[in-house]
Amino acid sequence: MEICTIGGFEEVGKNMTAVKVDDDVFIFDCGFFLPGIIELQETEKIGYSLSGLRRVGGVPDDRILDELKWKDKVRAIFISHAHLDHVGGLPFLLHRYPDVDVFATPFTIKVLESLIEDSKIVANNKLRMVNSNSVHEVKTSNGKVKVEFVNATHSTIDCSYVVLHTDEGAFFYALDLKFDNHSTLGAPPNYKRLKEIGEKGVKAVVIDALYSSTDVRPGGEKVAFGLLEDAFSKMGRGADKALFITTFSSHIERLNNIVKIGQKTNREIIFLGRSLAKYVLSAIKVGKCPFRENVKIMKYRNQVDSVLKKVEVDRGKYLIVCTGHQGEQNSILDRISRGDSVFKFREGDNLIFSSSVIPTEVNIEARKRLDAKLRKMGVKLQVDVHVHGHGSREDMREIINLLKPEHVIPAHGTQAQEEPFIELSQEFGYKPHETSHLMKNGDVLKI
Repeated sequence: MEICTIGGFEEVGKNMTAVKVDDDVFIFDCGFFLPGIIELQETEKIGYSLSGLRRVGGVPDDRILDELKWKDKVRAIFISHAHLDHVGGLPFLLHRYPDVDVFATPFTIKVLESLIEDSKIVANNKLRMVNSNSVHEVKTSNGKVKVEFVNATHSTIDCSYVVLHTDEGAFFYALDLKFDNHSTLGAPPNYKRLKEIGEKGVKAVVIDALYSSTDVRPGGEKVAFGLLEDAFSKMGRGADKALFITTFSSHIERLNNIVKIGQKTNREIIFLGRSLAKYVLSAIKVGKCPFRENVKIMKYRNQVDSVLKKVEVDRGKYLIVCTGHQGEQNSILDRISRGDSVFKFREGDNLIFSSSVIPTEVNIEARKRLDAKLRKMGVKLQVDVHVHGHGSREDMREIINLLKPEHVIPAHGTQAQEEPFIELSQEFGYKPHETSHLMKNGDVLKI
């Protein structure tokens, strides 16, 4: 078994790993890295070229597969979940893998279809929709292998750990990792199956180590629900006060809880923005949007402006869920803060950030500028009303105990963010450079 760590091993984003067994190669994830890209679809017309994305490091540099002579041996592409740092780069690289099937869960496939449509790229790859907790066969050069999607809990729906069962042992792809035992939408982690996979033997695991320096476990979505209830209770009162809330557009579970709590305000709930529309409509298509009848969704600029004009006049009538939690250029909040909107925030208006700042310099600075502008306007801000979707050291210990892998490889962060995982793994007897591996983008590990 050879593992090529293509992207996501020196940064938060552009996750991509390739695994070669005999004469067959399998790709896991293919994500974006453009800080702030999550909401950039706000502009009516925006296009990316592969050359442009490569120039700014926006997609994984999969040209390493050409150098290794692996590219033409790729038999399947597996996508773990619908976040752009895991799936966003795929439309721009699919043409390099003609006729290779892509496997992903229903919500993830619908998001991918939407991304392909947005990119105006024609792909002949078959998109194979699979459910969590299912096993599928993939044709190889001399037979078949099995791939398994095991239910996982993260900050979007339909997430899976992806397991490649081979004659060399199982390769386990644990991005992104978080154990939420009390999910408010969807099934809990499949501990039973994880234990069974561990008992059969795992050759290697690539593991989300973003918070490997943190001991305290992040709260589950039930905790986030309580934080939201508390935030709503602290809103400035009065029929003349606007109420806005922003969160990750792909976080369908969080959006569902916002709607549940928001209904108690007796305000009309309206979602504004292209990325919110993208993810919510994808959830609707696969029957996984419980709040579809309780909200209106406005996607285009003229629709958004029409709604904001009404909110400006009748501020107490609406609860607006919008984009802009990272301070992204051209998001709804960015446009309002710049005065490029018919709606103007006033003293005492309410804005809840049900999100954290993605830990990249660009995002941190963008949010700092946005918050400063909003506070200057007198907006009552409540920030970090959120629990994040990445596990702590305790989650990492738990998955190691369940899987008992021969080799461990930290991912989903900078080298500095991944290094504490190497130290943690020594608790279980792993040895740096022998059975625990701090790898860089483009490295190859043969085991």
